[in-house]
Formats: sequence, structure tokens, C-alpha cells
Amino acid sequence: MFYFRNSINKFSVLVILTVIVYAGDFVRFNHSALSLPELELNPLELPLDDPLLPPVPRPLTPLEQKRLRRELDKLNQKAQEESNAGNDNLAFEIWYRELRLRRVLGRIEEVNALGRVGEVAWNKTRTEDVQIISQRIVELQELSEQEDPLSPKFLIALANAYAKLHSLDNSIIVYLKVLDYARENDTPFTEKEALQGLGRLYLAKFDYPRAAVIYEELLNIAELEQNTYEEGLYLQALAEIYTASLQPNNSVNIKQRLVDSYLASQNIELVPPLKIEIGQDYQALDQPELASQNYQEAYALAWSLQQFGSAANALTKLASLYTEYEQEEYALEIYQRLIQVEQLSYNYYGLMKAYDKIGEIYLENEQYEPALFAFQEGLILARSLNHNQGHFLAQIQKVNQGMNPVIEEEEIPSVQEKLPTSPTDIDPIQDEIEIRENPVDDFENQFERDNILIEN
Repeated sequence: MFYFRNSINKFSVLVILTVIVYAGDFVRFNHSALSLPELELNPLELPLDDPLLPPVPRPLTPLEQKRLRRELDKLNQKAQEESNAGNDNLAFEIWYRELRLRRVLGRIEEVNALGRVGEVAWNKTRTEDVQIISQRIVELQELSEQEDPLSPKFLIALANAYAKLHSLDNSIIVYLKVLDYARENDTPFTEKEALQGLGRLYLAKFDYPRAAVIYEELLNIAELEQNTYEEGLYLQALAEIYTASLQPNNSVNIKQRLVDSYLASQNIELVPPLKIEIGQDYQALDQPELASQNYQEAYALAWSLQQFGSAANALTKLASLYTEYEQEEYALEIYQRLIQVEQLSYNYYGLMKAYDKIGEIYLENEQYEPALFAFQEGLILARSLNHNQGHFLAQIQKVNQGMNPVIEEEEIPSVQEKLPTSPTDIDPIQDEIEIRENPVDDFENQFERDNILIEN
């Protein structure tokens, strides 16, 4: 008996020692388990339990839906205020609550809200939020496709949401589905909406060939509908597409149609810059006569509209064209007119560039005295602007080296002596003002009066 009790005691001691040895490891294990990071729940998958909803799940009445929309709009506004204040984490907590509740109002409203919030997440480079929202949009698309054929209204909402999240390829796929549906069911309004969406997306992807096809089709629709406003928009888009894709031939045709559209709608102030672009296209097509004609028309119209910037730009392009085709005499006449325009608009930087171009032409033809004068005038302006003085000093040195016999460099007059005087004491400016106060009525007469070319 004694031996048995002694064995039990020894066994109890062994058990106790074993417990003591492993107790530390057990405590450490549980402490490690407690310290592991908890798996974060997707904020869009949290239970739909909210004070704004009835305590018992049921369909909402129209009045309850109206009240819920009003409260959700308030949540959106509050989230925007927090985001503007720099509290983005709090803002997205509010937005996620709004998104969870939006699903009660239907999939279209939920998708629209997902796109809106997703765009904010993208702009703020919140990658995880973009992924969460994108995943939900994909889920809604898959669920809808499994249940019924997708309505065009839902598809358009879906495409817009993808676009806001910069998932352009997915958005294009959805818009193509909308386009197929619209053509099969003969719904012109939906067809145009799908084409407009596709046009924007192809432009965003710099896919100019596909974008051109879409906008040409939209232009045809606008012409059939006699919608001059939309026609102008599509012509602008096509002009940008053909310019960006280096297709001057197509670009010229579209821009000329756009000019006609502007003239018909009395938007004459938009014509001069467009005429300059047409001139550039003709220059790229190696058609200098047509390029010159459009530059002249751009100048004449800009001058009559007192658009001195466009007028100067047209003259600069025209002078450069003549220089390119080695007609320096005509180019010098254009530059002299350009100087008058730049003086009238007090554009000293433009004046400096004009004198530089004049000096280069004279220097190339070894006409040193007028070249020296032009570079000196340019240097005066460069000093007043504190810009590019070294260039003019180098050009003056070239002129002096070319002179034979060597002529001592003339003293360069001060800035105050040579800069254009104020409009209160300069007769030419007053003359120009009087001319502009009595504009001619007809554009063609204005062009003839201001035509500064010498015909061959």
C-alpha cells in the first residue's frame, strides 16, 4: 500500500512538472495567436444592418425609397466634406456605408454610386478601394447576366462606371453590347449614346482610327437630324483626330467644313485660328499657294476682329512659308507688317523674334547694314526682357565680321530711346484705332484692303 501511494505521489509530481514545462509554451502560443492581425472584412460585404432601413427586411415603399435617397445624398455630401478636409479614411467609411445602402434601391443606382466613389478612389490613388469597388461592379455584371438579358440603361451605367475606374477595355466591351442592342431593336437615341461613349473611350486610348470611324458616323447622324450644334462638336473632334494622326488631307476637309459651320452660326471669332491650322495642313501637303491663301485670310479676319494674337500668328506662319520657298523679299514685307501688329499689342517678345528673323534674312543675303540694325533692335528688346541677350550679341558679332571694310560697332541706343512709345503720343497707333472704329462690312473687302502680298 505504501509503495502504491508513493508511486501515485511520484506520478503526480511528474504530471505537475510536465504542466509547468509546457505551460510557458502554451501561453506563448496563445499570446502569438492573439497578436496575429485580424482578417479585414470587405466593407461592401458587411451585413446590411443600418438605422436607415426597416428593422425587418422587406421591400421599401416609394415614400421610403425617396427618404432613403435623401439621406444617402446627405451621406455623400458629408463624405465629400471630410475628403476635402483631408480625412480620407473617414470619408471612405461614410461612402462605403452609402454604397451598402444604395443596393436596396436597385442595381442601376448602386452601379452609378460605385462609379462615382470609384472615381474619387482612383484620383486619390487608393488602390485597395479601387479594387474593392471594381470587384463589386464585376459581380453585379455577372449576376445580371445570369438572371436576365441586360437592359441598355443598366449597360450604360455599367460602362460609365468602368470608364470612371479607368477600366477602358471593359467599358468599350459594354458599350459595344449597347450598340448591338440598339441596332437590333432600332432605338436611335440609345445607338447615338453608345457611339458617343465609344468615341470618348477610343480617344482616351489614342486609338485614332477607330475614333475617326465613330465620329464620322456621329457626324452623319447629326447632319440627318440637322443638329448644327452636335455637327460642330463632331467636326471639332474629327479635326483633332486627323491632326493628331497626321492625316492633313482629311484634316483640311473637316476643318473647312468646320469653318463653314462657324460662319453659318455666326461664330466668326473661331475662324482665324482654324484658318491658320488649315494653312499648316496645306503646307504639310506641299501646297504653298493654298497655305498662303489661308494664312492671309486668317490674318485679315483676325485683324478686323482685333484678335492681335491670331493676326500675328498668321503673319508669322506666312513669313516662314515665304522664307521656306526662298522668297525673302515677300517674307521681309510680312515681317515689317508683323512688327506693326506686335507694336500695337505691346508684345515685346514677339517684336524681338520678328527683328531676329529679319536680321537672319539680311545676314544670309550679306546685307550687313540692315541686318545690324535689326539685331540691334532685337538686342534692345532682349535686354528689356532679360532674355536671350547672348544670341543677339553673337549675331551682331557675325555681322561685324562680315563687313568689309570693318566698321566700328555703333553705339547701341538705350532701351528708353527705342521701345515703342505710349499710345498717347504715337500717331500710327491712333490711325489704327480710327481704322478699327470704322470696320468694313464685308469680309472680302477687308481682306483686299489688308492684302500684303505682291502677286507674281
